Amino acid sequence: MYKKILVPLDGSKRAESILPFVQSMAGSFGATVVLLKVDEPSLLLGFDEVIDMANYHLSRQKQRQETETYLSGIATTLRAKDIEPKNVVESGDVVKTILEVANREGADLVAMFSQAGSDLKRPLYKSIAAGLLQQSDRPLLISRSRRQAA
Repeated sequence: MYKKILVPLDGSKRAESILPFVQSMAGSFGATVVLLKVDEPSLLLGFDEVIDMANYHLSRQKQRQETETYLSGIATTLRAKDIEPKNVVESGDVVKTILEVANREGADLVAMFSQAGSDLKRPLYKSIAAGLLQQSDRPLLISRSRRQAA
């Protein structure tokens, strides 16, 4: 049924709570799992603010390397379960990027978590899930996670 499943992750254990569902589905359908991490740009300058661009670029490179290492660890776990992963690292607006990657990769399903409760470490994930529900043209699997973020 599903041949390619896109899984947006944010680096938290809470986001990874979708992985058991994805592993089960990917194993059943022989699907490829596309692991996506969107690194939001952190450059937001105030009026008359000056930054050292060399340090900014070094920081972004370090962030990208950490992201690639993170996704590689999850991909290794998937490969051990005979699931074919693909890692994608992007930068930009999260909802827009998820939709673009889903389209570009030909994802049949987008699977992610949505945080529940009021003590959220990343309250934006509720709006990300809502944005995807409003704008996506493909099936979504959104699991409500009550786990504490790590």
